[in-house]
Amino acid sequence: MISIPHKAKQFLVLLAKLLIVGGAFYFIYDQLAHNDKLDWQKFIILFRKNQSVSGIAFILLLSVLNRYFEILKWQNLARVIHEISIGEATKQVLAALTAGIFTPNGVGEYAGKALFYPKSEAKKVVFLNLICNGIQMILTVIFGVFGLLYFNAKYNVITTKTVVILFAVFFLFFAILFSLKKIKIKGYSIEKLLHKINEIPKSVHQKNIFLGICRYLVFSHQYYFLFLAFDVELPYFTLIATIAVVYFLASSLPTFQFLDFAVKGSVAIYFFGILGVNEWIVVFISTLMWFLNVVLPVILGSYYVLNFKTKAVK
Repeated sequence: MISIPHKAKQFLVLLAKLLIVGGAFYFIYDQLAHNDKLDWQKFIILFRKNQSVSGIAFILLLSVLNRYFEILKWQNLARVIHEISIGEATKQVLAALTAGIFTPNGVGEYAGKALFYPKSEAKKVVFLNLICNGIQMILTVIFGVFGLLYFNAKYNVITTKTVVILFAVFFLFFAILFSLKKIKIKGYSIEKLLHKINEIPKSVHQKNIFLGICRYLVFSHQYYFLFLAFDVELPYFTLIATIAVVYFLASSLPTFQFLDFAVKGSVAIYFFGILGVNEWIVVFISTLMWFLNVVLPVILGSYYVLNFKTKAVK
């Protein structure tokens, strides 16, 4: 096995840090500077009309709470390996988010968190991160399905027959999946996965679900309040149901974190278009949500990436 000199290893680590941070900032700049659907002049006019220090502070607070609940989720799950402080959980979550911004579906986030633990714990860290993200996806699906049913009942996007067929296919898929749970692929099976999930204490799962619900309610209502700030007047349940549908369908599509707003924006344009909401407003709100909940945490996470110590890797 080739041994890399200490100085060379330090240089490679520094280069990797600079590439991660530089790549993250480049992708952020590129998306903001070259998105021709963003009408900054309209935004500035509306902002000056509705500007409110308390309103801006409230929206920023929701962004902080959104990421804070994610940090609490990770701190809760990480204690399966060993207890970590809020500060340490913050560092791991934000650094991992930065590392995962330009990887498909944030895959780099898994590797980012694993670097903070000994190599012997890497598989367990990846598994716990899967549980952390998995509960958020399950909640997005549950709320999204109810939102879709509510939206469809009001606007009849698809027929009742199609809804029944979709549900039948959905349940059939899971029935087949669980009937084959003992079949192993590269040593892994659904049965083994369920067993590993059950090894985690119930109290950890319960807290994870609770924090996941809190996080979902925070970012969905941040979306809601931004629509109110842009003078969109729609019934509460109609707006919340549509937001749930957008998150559900957008999360089902494979994407990159830095393209997250573009994917959600395109899905949102279709559904909010049915409600008669202006396209530029939908695009701007999707971009603002991305900026507040991805870009700002990535900027903070860049600090942790640049200050990451190689001694954490054992």
